[in-house]
Amino acid sequence: MEGPRYPVGEFNPPAAPSPQEIRRAIDTIAACPKALRAAVAGLTDAQLDTPYRDGGWTVRQVTHHLADSHMNAYIRCKLAVTEDHPRVKAYEQADWAKLEDGRTAPIELSLQIVDSLHDRWVRFLRSLPDPAFARTIDHPENGVMTLHNVIFMYEWHGRHHVAHITRLRERKGWR
Repeated sequence: MEGPRYPVGEFNPPAAPSPQEIRRAIDTIAACPKALRAAVAGLTDAQLDTPYRDGGWTVRQVTHHLADSHMNAYIRCKLAVTEDHPRVKAYEQADWAKLEDGRTAPIELSLQIVDSLHDRWVRFLRSLPDPAFARTIDHPENGVMTLHNVIFMYEWHGRHHVAHITRLRERKGWR
């Protein structure tokens, strides 16, 4: 088990994944909404407003962050397929998490977004031919990223944040 900051380890993408590895990553993206719902099931408002680690976001903020981040990822994936090496925009994730909706909105709003978004995202990704996963975006912080890099990043991202919540539940003994 890794520490509370990187409960599933740091992101380490495969250099040249096979089509089967890409499909497995897409399957993990498809499973994220159910895993997230299970992770937050039955938590009280006080528990939702508990940081997953010292200096970290609350469970509520993590839940809203997953919706925000994965919306951006979905759009980046679509841009990679429909444009020639598009430059994508980064955003200040920490600042988004501090906004009122990220701090206080009911998590069901973001759970519904994640449910619907992942349904659309996975349908889109599963429809692509293998060569499409080599298409690229230009990210201002990460540089050139292939579509398969983006997929592996967000496959990890969902597991990473769900583990923040589940490990907190384990440490606190929340059932």
